Amino acid sequence: MTGEYFQPYEDDDHHSGDAGEETSEDVVPVFLPHNPHTLQSIPLKPLFNHTTIVAIDVSNIKLGETETGTLCAVRGAIIWKEKSRYKYLRLGPFPFHVTEENKREIYHLLRQYYFDTSKEANTPSLVHMQARISSLLERWIQTIICSSSQNAIILWDGSLTAGTIDSPANMVSQLLETARTRHNTVLAFSKMTRLRLRGHRLTDLVGKSPPPCLLEIEGFHVLSGPVRFLGNIYVAKLTEGSCSFRLDIDRKVPRERGLEAIQRLLGNDLILQSYPETLRLAHIYSTFTANEVIGIQRFIAQQCGLKIVTRPNIRRILFGPFGKGPEG
Repeated sequence: MTGEYFQPYEDDDHHSGDAGEETSEDVVPVFLPHNPHTLQSIPLKPLFNHTTIVAIDVSNIKLGETETGTLCAVRGAIIWKEKSRYKYLRLGPFPFHVTEENKREIYHLLRQYYFDTSKEANTPSLVHMQARISSLLERWIQTIICSSSQNAIILWDGSLTAGTIDSPANMVSQLLETARTRHNTVLAFSKMTRLRLRGHRLTDLVGKSPPPCLLEIEGFHVLSGPVRFLGNIYVAKLTEGSCSFRLDIDRKVPRERGLEAIQRLLGNDLILQSYPETLRLAHIYSTFTANEVIGIQRFIAQQCGLKIVTRPNIRRILFGPFGKGPEG
């Protein structure tokens, strides 16, 4: 270990994870030792011909607990970049009171409305409902944008991995096909990735090439049965700086057209720390601030006649200043 870098772990108290269920970002492509793999650096040049950029992001937050369930809220944001102007649309916040008695009804009503399907799926546990409602809202917004945009570049937050609980393969494939028929190109940026080759993080390997560039990855496999990679995987370093990202480009889009889409993104959007401004704004406009959370809590309490109480922090009671970590 001598001479290696050490990065201390930073805990984020506001992270709303979905522990216990496999999500799209949990599935990692594997580079098998006996399979050939290549890493090709592709230089990029901005293309300034006018192209509409559309970015989508969704956020969810836990508002509190009641005697019978949990209170949560979800919100989505859509950002358009057209002719040097940014426009946005916020959807929400939508508050939900989820209980063991109503979770099945809520989940299947949302699936039926968003995806126009009467087919039922297994209802998630109460602890996972917040993330699943958020995922349903995100897929619905993506469906609307893919079917209403024309000749645009559509940016998703995450990857084009499908076949997990939150991303059925047939649904994501249909979304991408809808986008292609309207001459849109879907690009998915992952802020965090666990892609590694020979023990090294792939986002570190791209640092040897001058930006803007892509590191094209070939020869990867996935070891999970139902999981499918619907995109070609790259590492994108679009500006100077320390940041680079996993980038998935719709696999059924011709390679040259996909690379052209990245170059049109460079020519039509502001790129800071290798990340598109439209996608950054989508994250900001969908994220809940502390003041908004307080306002939503007060609104729900007044509208529903709820009394706000402070739950004792068992860890602090037992361990004092050493009682850190989430409440169970």
